[in-house]
Amino acid sequence: MVVLRVPATTANLGPGFDTLGMALNMYNYIAMVETGNDLVIEVEGDGAEKVPRNTSNLVYKAASRVFQRVSHQPKGLRIKIENNIPMARGLGSSASVIVGGMVAANYITGSRLSYDQLLHMATCMEGHPDNVAPALIGGIVISAQFDEEIIYRRIQPPAGLTTVVAIPDYELSTREARNALPAKVPMDDAVYNMSRTSLLVWAFMNSDMELMGKAMEDKLHQPYRMSLIPGMDKVAQAAREMGAYSVALSGAGPTIIAFCTSNKSEAIGKTMKRTFKEAGVQCSIKDLTPETNGVKIIKEKGVQLWA
Repeated sequence: MVVLRVPATTANLGPGFDTLGMALNMYNYIAMVETGNDLVIEVEGDGAEKVPRNTSNLVYKAASRVFQRVSHQPKGLRIKIENNIPMARGLGSSASVIVGGMVAANYITGSRLSYDQLLHMATCMEGHPDNVAPALIGGIVISAQFDEEIIYRRIQPPAGLTTVVAIPDYELSTREARNALPAKVPMDDAVYNMSRTSLLVWAFMNSDMELMGKAMEDKLHQPYRMSLIPGMDKVAQAAREMGAYSVALSGAGPTIIAFCTSNKSEAIGKTMKRTFKEAGVQCSIKDLTPETNGVKIIKEKGVQLWA
């Protein structure tokens, strides 16, 4: 059996649509053990009442892909999930359980698949690698799909970088957020995002916070999603005025993430919460730091399913 810790992630980082992602120090926990009985799934934590306890469970579906790949048929399976990453908020909750389910199943079947293979499988299941890649390997990850291969490069997050996340109290599905996007974008907007993404990668690699603030701008997805998140533009502006280097929609939203130094995070958080409230949105505020580790085995065979 095995118990895993899987980090939350924030995708896009402004201009890097479906390409950039970063792991954060908020975690889901997944335990899995093969048994001689039927499927048993236990769930606790955020949104536990909404998570299915049958074969439609996302952890189970992810694990099943690994079992099929390695030609293994468990007689029974017991899974326990602790959700701490809010669901449908743009913090990689689905990516975390997909990665967790695959890594757990790979472990209990003898670790026959490499992380590169698991990343490709997780990307096929999730649809894009920007969340699953940092959930798997940690840090800031640039990733792209090439036929049957995911090519990625990991960047160590700049020292001293912290984030403030404002998490609205309502869900926004990725499907709904993607439906807000146009089928085509102007060439000028595509070039705009390419230039910012290139500079943003350089800024992360060289810990250039000021450049990061300038480069984290976008015209491909955030302007179109703004109507789905009341007060988004005002929250972002208020956070910048309080000293945030940059502010972006976290993934598909509705969470908004501000990048800053720790000495400014409290004031930024209070301002974001107040500005959201003025727009009629209640939210919770969390100070999160980049997580350099991806999925991590924290307990192995020989221990109880949960402790």
